[in-house]
Amino acid sequence: MTPAELSRTVLRSVRGAVEEQELSVPVPARIVVRPSPRPGCGDYASNVALQLAKPAGRPAREVAEILRKRLAGSPGIARVEIAGPGFLNFTLGDEAQVALVRDVLAQGGGYGDRSGRTNANLGAWSGRSAWSDRSAEAGSADDSAAGSSAREVAVAEALARIEAAAGVPARSCAPRSCGPPVPHPPDLVALLARLGSDEARWVLLRPAAQDPVRLPERPLQRESNPRFRVQYAHARARALVRNAGELGFSGEPGDVGLPVGEVASGVPEEAARRSGPGEEAGTQAASAARTLQGLLTLLATYPCVIEAAARLRAPDRVVRHLEATAEAFFRWHDDFPPLPVGEQKPLAVHRARLALAEAVGTVLANGLRLLGISAPEYL
Repeated sequence: MTPAELSRTVLRSVRGAVEEQELSVPVPARIVVRPSPRPGCGDYASNVALQLAKPAGRPAREVAEILRKRLAGSPGIARVEIAGPGFLNFTLGDEAQVALVRDVLAQGGGYGDRSGRTNANLGAWSGRSAWSDRSAEAGSADDSAAGSSAREVAVAEALARIEAAAGVPARSCAPRSCGPPVPHPPDLVALLARLGSDEARWVLLRPAAQDPVRLPERPLQRESNPRFRVQYAHARARALVRNAGELGFSGEPGDVGLPVGEVASGVPEEAARRSGPGEEAGTQAASAARTLQGLLTLLATYPCVIEAAARLRAPDRVVRHLEATAEAFFRWHDDFPPLPVGEQKPLAVHRARLALAEAVGTVLANGLRLLGISAPEYL
């Protein structure tokens, strides 16, 4: 279940309460649902009851209780709780998590794309255009800083793809989508010559609009470079799929089981070498559970991030989301290994973990392509 789907579910509960005269309020056009701000507060939260309390003329917690009763037992929702002055906290059921992974894999390159086109068909900034033929001029160009012209071109091209994916009507002819190729400014040509296409675009798109661009001396192919780490996470996800194929199994959305350090049915216990007894083991298990939920939340909120980036004309939001997804993937991978170890046979949990890894790779690839950056299969 994505935040958008949960939002529609909550909206239906409000509409039902109004129709049955439990509440007397104007039905809002949309309900805002966000990931819960703190561990232990469910997966998502909404302040809808606080928003409706004043027009309803009732305490927010009373409004929240009306909605909680209506939402309890809804498909995909395991638990609804009221917190603080009237926040609704939602905990999703396992079936919702499985459905999310299944949905990402089913949509593939179209996940997060409302345009009806496959993300892969939007193209990438390959560097083979009019300005690449002028690379001989790069040495004479002033590349001491990324000029506004280079940044504006990179942002405009990324926004053309992001807005198309979000279903936003085209504002104007995108630099690379209408008419013959237009030569790029010298500072962009110089930046490409020095950093390469992927790194150049990443450093131009990563800062928020009000922040300056900081140029590296050269592209670093190591995990300390956020761009490389995101691409490496994608390549790692694809490698897991290939390695599983060599072992004779493929991904199937399902229960990913317990993390390493816990005893999972059919999975050898590794607690002796990964976690201590008692409270320490419980703390590690709780941390692993939060890591899993964090990764699932990032997958679920990807379409919302694309919409927000288009609405705010802020491709840096996509960059930050990809960085967070890559970080969460690596942490999850350590706690929930997708491949069997040693002589262990592939089990249902391995197929489920592999499906989740494949879903992560799909989201990373989709986001990278919207930014115009390659999503390599190998690194």
